[in-house]
Formats: sequence, structure tokens, C-alpha cells
Amino acid sequence: MKILLMFIALPIMAQSFREASIEAGIKFTHNSGRAGKKWMPETMGSGVVFFDADGDGWPDLLLLNSKDWTPRGRKNLSALYRNNKNGTFTNVTVGSGLDVETYAMGGAAADYDNDGREDLYITSLDGDKLLHNEGNFKFRDVTATAGIANKAFGSSVAWLDYDRDGKADVFVGNYVQWNSKGDLYCSLDGATKSYCTPESYKGQSVKLYRNLGGGKFEDATQKAGVGEATSKTLGVAIFDFNSDGWPDIFSANDTQPNKLYRNNKNGTFSEEAVSAGIAFGEDGVARGAMGVDAADYDRSGRAHLLVGNFSNQMLGLYHNEGKGLFVDEAPRRTIGKASLLSLAFGVFFFDFDNDGWLDIFAANGHIDEEINRVQPKVSFKQAPLLFRNNGKGSFEDVSKTRGADLMKPIVARGAAYADYDRDGDLDVVINNNHGAVSVLKNDGGNKLSWIELKLEGVQSNRSALGAVVRIESATGKQWQMVRSGSSYLSQSDLALHFGLNQDTSVKTIDVEWPSGKKQRIQNVAAKKRYLLREDSEKLIEK
Repeated sequence: MKILLMFIALPIMAQSFREASIEAGIKFTHNSGRAGKKWMPETMGSGVVFFDADGDGWPDLLLLNSKDWTPRGRKNLSALYRNNKNGTFTNVTVGSGLDVETYAMGGAAADYDNDGREDLYITSLDGDKLLHNEGNFKFRDVTATAGIANKAFGSSVAWLDYDRDGKADVFVGNYVQWNSKGDLYCSLDGATKSYCTPESYKGQSVKLYRNLGGGKFEDATQKAGVGEATSKTLGVAIFDFNSDGWPDIFSANDTQPNKLYRNNKNGTFSEEAVSAGIAFGEDGVARGAMGVDAADYDRSGRAHLLVGNFSNQMLGLYHNEGKGLFVDEAPRRTIGKASLLSLAFGVFFFDFDNDGWLDIFAANGHIDEEINRVQPKVSFKQAPLLFRNNGKGSFEDVSKTRGADLMKPIVARGAAYADYDRDGDLDVVINNNHGAVSVLKNDGGNKLSWIELKLEGVQSNRSALGAVVRIESATGKQWQMVRSGSSYLSQSDLALHFGLNQDTSVKTIDVEWPSGKKQRIQNVAAKKRYLLREDSEKLIEK
């Protein structure tokens, strides 16, 4: 009987996340610049961007970095890694145009000029940068000529085609009004300086840059109705919460009410977070919101929200009830209790075990090394949390059963996913604040079936931002939207990955493009990657 029980347990325990940074050739240590002054930006960390820099169908990797406040004779660079197509990466930063010191925060990638190459937007304390992809892992700084001007503690950023004109626009979250000369003194214990919380500083408005074409952008923040000087935005999610075919925007604000910008379909937005029930916590107080993601985790046909919050506040899992209303399910679920003491930064939905139901990942870590002295139950280094979707509308905490490397306490910030080794399951990379990168390779998620789809717009924007894909297989229906941003300061692979459980094929794939065009493809083999162009009715194996 004992042998039988062990045999039954094996399939569950076989899958795990394994630390693979050395194996993958990724050697990177983030530098916050800290030097004893405890300046606020040192706590924020930097992001992770998975994007296909050379268009070969394999996700490359950008790890963003900060720098020393006072030069110490060393060069602190972000790191661009080329995917070698064999589970390893090569650092190609030198000579890429990204080999410039800056206090980088977040990043996102999309093809803003529709030339077939994914470009980069990077937020930075030194001023944001728009980097045009020249090909062959070379990037050119076009910030000034493009009309981008944001030097305002930029945080998360996301590309979207909010006016559906076929060109990718960009939405930039800004945090607080801080500079080294105006740094304030705060203390946890009344005796020594600690990092200040955002309540100590005034907020800043987000920025929305509309793509005019020809490599030019205009600041459309006020015209579009998204300017709000009190915001303290850290996370950004693009999603269509009312299913009208137009991208809406959610911004997670730290200690200020979250914002929900409904797209009015005329180049403007209306802010509706309070009436939607997502501006505050259940107690009516604004939370310390960090990262965010949006997806249909229960196959209801509506996009729901996941929000990472400060310790003692738990994750927010806002279920979209329809008609513009959300209800936070976390307090009544395992996810709430399990995440109560964690400080969640990078959070996202993804199907790590390919069973067809979207799971939850949260990358955690506190902001102050001394927190345990004043709050004994809260730790500075914290292990990630992994919640498995049971397919019945709730989640189970499987963090402790998916590998010892997943349980390792870290000071996590930006996090993103991609199937970087193309073995059929999604891997995770975490940029740890002032520490070494975590590469969590998914071992065993590919035991179940899957399909991956990369979309390429023609009339629509080239990156297919806003395109919706609906699939039906033997085990049911699923849908996802191509979207930039989400998590915290990061972006996951734009390719859509669907877990299919044990299904060997997909009956139908229906695509709704931002241009209005609709496509249907039938009887598609599983366990393969496909490229679909807007002007073609056939999938291309990649």
C-alpha cells in the first residue's frame, strides 16, 4: 500500500521549478545603488522583458539595472541576452546601444513603426528612453526625435493601440515626486533612518503617448483624460474589461486609489475604478498596490484582475462580474490567507502545468532589511508563491511542492514568463533587488498538451496588440488577448500559450483583430508553435 501511494504521488511531484541561471548562461546581479543613505528608489528594483529581438521566433531577454548614485569606478549596465535556441543565452549587451548607464526601472517591447522588429521603451529616473530596433541586436536611442519626454520616476510601461489606428501607442506609469536633494528622513524604530513609504511624497500623473506615425509621438495624456497628478502608479495592465473590443487600462497605485480607464472609443477614457469596486481594499482604504495582471482565469468569458499588494494586505483577486463591477475573491480564498504576510511585486496569470486553467505566480520581497525587528512575522527575503487553479473557480497553494528552488527566499521585484527553451512549458525569470537573477526553469509542465500562437498584424499594429484569440478543444473553450506590460516593471512573451490538458488537437481557433477582421482556423495539431499573419488564412509552424 505504501508503494502504491508513492507511485500515485509521483506525477504531482514530478513537475518543479528549478534554478537554471548558470545552466542558461545568465550571469546578472542587479545593483540598486544603495550606499547607506536609504534613498527611496533603492527599494524599487528593476524589471524583466522577454521579447523577440531578432525575429527568429525564440524569446530573448532584457534584464534592467540601476546604477550607483556616485560613480565608484564600475559600470552598471542592463543586460541583453540573445537566445541560443538550445536552452542557453549569450550576453550581447556591449555594442547593442543598451550599454549605457541609467537608473532603469521598467520596460516593454512592441513594434511601434511596423517595420517587423520589436522596439523598446525603458523607464528611468534619468529620463525614459525609446529605443528603435535596428536589427542584429542593435538599438538606437530616438527618445528626443520621437517626442518622448518623461523624467518623472517612471515605473511600469505598456504598449497598446488605444485608438485602433494600426499604430502602437504607449502608456507610462509614474510613481512619486522624489529627488536626492528632497529625500526625507523616515524611521521604523525612531532611532535609525529607514526607507520612506510613498505617503511621504506627492504623486505624479501617468503619461499617454499617441503614435502619430513616422516615428513621432504626441503627449495625449490630458486630451485622453488619463492625467491625474495624485497617482502613484507602479503596475499597468491593458485589458478589455467590458468586452467591447477596445483596450482599457488599469493602473495599480501605491497608497493611492487604483485607476480603471474605460476606453470611450473616440481617443478618450473615463475613469471608473470606484464604481467598479477596484479603487480600494475591502476596508475602503487604498492599498500599497505594486504589480498587476489581467486574464480570464475561470473561463467566464470576462477578464479578471490580479493585484500584488504590500505585506499585511494580501493579493487582490478581482473577479469581473460583468456590467462594470468587480468583487475581490482573495479574502474568501486560500490565496488571501497564504499571501497575507508577503509583499508582492511581480504577479501574473499563466498556465504552468498546461492543464488548461490559468494559475497564479507572485514574486515577493520586502523593502527594508530591518522589517523583521519591528514586525516579527514579516521577513525581508520572501519566497515566491505559486497557486494552482483547480478548475473550479479557486486556487490551491502549491508553492512548497514544486521544488526547493521555488521555496528559496529572495528580494524579488520584476518577473516575467516565456517558454525560453521551447520545450512546451512556461519558465519564469525574476529580477531580484540588489541581488542575483533567478531563472526558474519549468521541468515537467510539458507532460500535458499545449499550443502557442504568435500573431502578426498587417492592417492592425504589427505586434497584434489587442487581438483576441479564442480556441476550442475537447476539454473546453479558452481565450487570451495579446497584451504588453503587466506584472511589475516587466513584460512577458507576447506569444499566446494555451495549455490543452490531454487534447491532441484544437477544433477551432478564432481571431478577432483590432482592425475588425475575423479569422477562423479549424483542426490544428497540438504541441506546436504557429505564426498567424492577419493577411493569411493559414498557420505557419515556427
